[in-house]
Amino acid sequence: MENINTANIGPVRSKERYIILDALRGLALFGICLANFPEFSLYSFLKSEATAEMPTAGIDRIIRYLQYIFIDGKFYTLFSLLFGIGFSIIISNAMRKHVNGFSIFYRRMTMLLLIGFVHLMFIWSGDILMLYALLGMFLPLFRNVSNKGLLVASAIFLLLPIGIDTLIMITGINPSAAVVRTQQYYCARYGITDENFAYWLRNANTYTDVFKFLIQGAFVRMQEFIDGNRAFKVMGLFLLGFYIGRNRLYARLEDKKTLLKQVAVWGSVIGLPTSLFYAWSAMNGHPWGLAGHTFLYTISIFPLGMAYMAGICLCYLRNKEYPFFHWLAAPGRMALTNYIGQSVLGILVFYGIGFGLGANTGLVYVLLIAAGIYVVEVLFSHLWLFYYRYGPLEWVWRMLTYGKWLPLRKGRNL
Repeated sequence: MENINTANIGPVRSKERYIILDALRGLALFGICLANFPEFSLYSFLKSEATAEMPTAGIDRIIRYLQYIFIDGKFYTLFSLLFGIGFSIIISNAMRKHVNGFSIFYRRMTMLLLIGFVHLMFIWSGDILMLYALLGMFLPLFRNVSNKGLLVASAIFLLLPIGIDTLIMITGINPSAAVVRTQQYYCARYGITDENFAYWLRNANTYTDVFKFLIQGAFVRMQEFIDGNRAFKVMGLFLLGFYIGRNRLYARLEDKKTLLKQVAVWGSVIGLPTSLFYAWSAMNGHPWGLAGHTFLYTISIFPLGMAYMAGICLCYLRNKEYPFFHWLAAPGRMALTNYIGQSVLGILVFYGIGFGLGANTGLVYVLLIAAGIYVVEVLFSHLWLFYYRYGPLEWVWRMLTYGKWLPLRKGRNL
């Protein structure tokens, strides 16, 4: 590989940014916040008897259905597509500046892997960054694949989990068995049981207790990735995003208005009804079996997630100066900082080392808290970016990637 000429490379400048990509990223962060906070609040860990005794039990069940229909999986779909688009932008910028974009990209993924590891092991077990970084390292293998080839490969990866889960149902194989045994070992070692699992973090008075839960939680996360075939799903979305980015569809929205309308309409027509069945399956213990639930996931989550993206793009075309998009763009420009920030604030609100509201708060209030935290992040992002070029974690990530000092405050030349 060529040596990197650090004098010619650097992060995307403000004038090179597309506000629609930042706005979509900001919207994805909001959806991810709503999706993750039932776990931060420990509501997702509670047994049905405990949730049924809450004063908000009736409305919580309705909210849970609505969450499965409109939120679950849709925004990580959007976030993953944007990651693939970002990869194409990094490569195209590097080629334009005559530098080795792949070296830059691998350094960027290595730094993201380290950030994700710290997040997973020391802050929250629901991290997605490590998986993104590891899978991202495979993206350069597809750089010379044709557009048709990218679409075919994306479809194969997205459909593969249905076949895998069908095979698992037939054979009875449990791919995550070893991970589960390791997780159970650490639970036994630290005294984490079925009875105190949902309350452990709420009752944790010291970070040491939190860290014990995070150790076993890392293996729970691995189990989720294996059982959910998450790597195949994310890779399929990465490749679809890479296709969008390579063809610069985000820069030609006006020309692609007909396509956007088709995606918005058909994504909704397919995704909304099937999301109703998916929600029912999720709320009732997968009565059609593992493969049936995965099939419903595939034909509901991905079409509706794509419809969200297309719909926002169409709204953007109608009024590009509408303040809504500028408000969403600020947290989108600081996506890493805000993603990690949601974890820190979730701990502060719900864990015993913070305010200790976990396992006692109904789902409707959990989502209201999540929405409030997102509003705080929007306000913080606008204030921060008024004075600074990048979010704090984005600044560190970029400097580690490019191997040089980058001025943070505005008013100085890069």
